[in-house]
Amino acid sequence: MTSRTLGSLTVSPLCLGGNVFGWTADEATSFDILDAYADGGGLFVDTADSYSAWAPGNNGGESEEIIGRWLERGGRGRGLVIATKVGAHPEYRGLAPATLKAATEESLRRLGVDTIDLLYTHFDDETVEVSDIVTALDDLVREGKVREIGASNISPERLRASLDFSAREGKAAYVALQPKYNLVARNAYEGPLAEVAAEYGLGAVPYSALASGFLTGKYRDGATVDSPRASGAGRYLDTIEGPRVLSALDQIATGREVAPATVALAWLAARPTVTAPIASARDVEQLAPLLALREFELTTAELSTLDEASGPSAV
Repeated sequence: MTSRTLGSLTVSPLCLGGNVFGWTADEATSFDILDAYADGGGLFVDTADSYSAWAPGNNGGESEEIIGRWLERGGRGRGLVIATKVGAHPEYRGLAPATLKAATEESLRRLGVDTIDLLYTHFDDETVEVSDIVTALDDLVREGKVREIGASNISPERLRASLDFSAREGKAAYVALQPKYNLVARNAYEGPLAEVAAEYGLGAVPYSALASGFLTGKYRDGATVDSPRASGAGRYLDTIEGPRVLSALDQIATGREVAPATVALAWLAARPTVTAPIASARDVEQLAPLLALREFELTTAELSTLDEASGPSAV
């Protein structure tokens, strides 16, 4: 994989999503996925302190704990950049400075590291001034507990205000933005948010890159898919863009002899400001079409075909 940069960090153009670790992938399977991803040249793993509090029996932090044990088992020598997010853990909700710092300490403990490579605010907290959020993050950077910072699920206005405050006061500044963005959810990012990212030189690391699995091509009319995300992914079949996008993906994937997921990720990786899309796999077999991105690039004509099939979507 050709490496890319986020601030001082060197990352691969595919970020492995850790939301499945401790949820649909048990620890042994998660270790296998992490090993295969690193063996395939991957350098960038994404998680959050809240993963996967929604699963029965979980409390949040399970994904970080699994990654921490993988690092302890020998993963530290693989050179991966580990990104996590705070602000949504059931016991540490919001971005009040004390809460943000306490949540970060817990993430450091679960990951078993002294420094988090990239720390995102998971969801903006508009009850807290951006100056207070950025100052708390700056404190963590100055203390050596965080290398770089990013934001996820934030409005263009609050993002700009945060970046302007950082520049004006000489504080640590966001280098990464994690928006929802894919072929059937373009309006979630394209427009004012992407414009702020471009203006300030932020790298976008989109989540839901495969639309909860819809862009893998598994979801068709009449098909039954064994996945806890099936209901969410299946809803795209009822949109104008969904079936058109699947048809375009099929056409390109068949012609290039790759999986539809590879094509969908390649489209996203080629978008302005995008550094690395995030995609997850619940087993090593599902990882293969994701890793294929390292040797695959769409032609200008293929990009145009996908642009026309998707169009800006408010899904």
